[in-house]
Amino acid sequence: MSNETHEEEKNRLKYFPVTMFATTMGLGGFTIMYQKAAEVLGFPHIIGNSLLYIVTAIFLTIVGFYLIKFMSYPDEVKKEWNHPIRINFFAAMSISMLILAIVHKPEFHATAQFFWTAGTIIHFFLTLNTIRFWINHNQELTHSNPAWFIPIVGNVLVPVGGVGFASTGLLMYFFAVGVFFWIVLFAILFNRIIFHHQLPAKFMPTLFIFIAPPSIAFIAYFKMFGHYDDAFALILYNLALFFTILVAFMYKNFIKIKFFISWWAFTFPLTAMTIATTLMYAKTKDVILMYLSYGMVAVSTLVIAIVTYQTIIHMFKHEVCIDE
Repeated sequence: MSNETHEEEKNRLKYFPVTMFATTMGLGGFTIMYQKAAEVLGFPHIIGNSLLYIVTAIFLTIVGFYLIKFMSYPDEVKKEWNHPIRINFFAAMSISMLILAIVHKPEFHATAQFFWTAGTIIHFFLTLNTIRFWINHNQELTHSNPAWFIPIVGNVLVPVGGVGFASTGLLMYFFAVGVFFWIVLFAILFNRIIFHHQLPAKFMPTLFIFIAPPSIAFIAYFKMFGHYDDAFALILYNLALFFTILVAFMYKNFIKIKFFISWWAFTFPLTAMTIATTLMYAKTKDVILMYLSYGMVAVSTLVIAIVTYQTIIHMFKHEVCIDE
């Protein structure tokens, strides 16, 4: 390896972004989607079982690279930690662990409990740290974007995998925090999007994140209490459905966007909504929800395939892990 090539590889490690953890969020949601599709829609179990090992390996690989970056370039990690936008993506690490807990729970209970416990503790800390950061630093309105949902509203994911690992009282703490800040942040972000400058192109995919909070909150509410047809559950599901229809209606806003790693923001919300719809169909046996479930599995698979392909292509072009 020439000195020039070696130096280039070092620079790519230096700029290895914390946003890479969004890939395991998306692929983890994709895995759960196929596990649920096998259970309810008759899809082959081998798809979800294979994805379980793939997403776990990818997550551990990303953790490994980021740890090396932390040891080799601590100042770069510190810059991301203090960045008004990138700080939100540190929670993608803990959310990935919570997702892996859900992925492993049916077959590997002890592994699931490890991921859930570690992910919950880290996410608890990151939630408090993010809010402290917002309070202690003046936030520019232009810095606000739907990625703000990740560290705060990610709390609603804790109960999804936590049933059987913790008491309902503890799970309700995280659920309450997530739902409360979903409402607060939604008001702030909707104000920013409508009355101020448009989101930069690289953040347009984050609009899909609007789908995630009500989708996951619906799943969490069902997991804790078994209710899917009371007023609160139906409000959550139908809000998720509305935002899904909205981003589909706005498809022209997304089809010409240049590739950024933020494209992975398309993936997890779509899979979360697909899982919520499949769960709703499993309980209601509504034929419309059945067709919607199959359709959303197909759309989510297509989007994941496109984003994965583009990520690999741009990695080989050395357009990922660069100084932005």
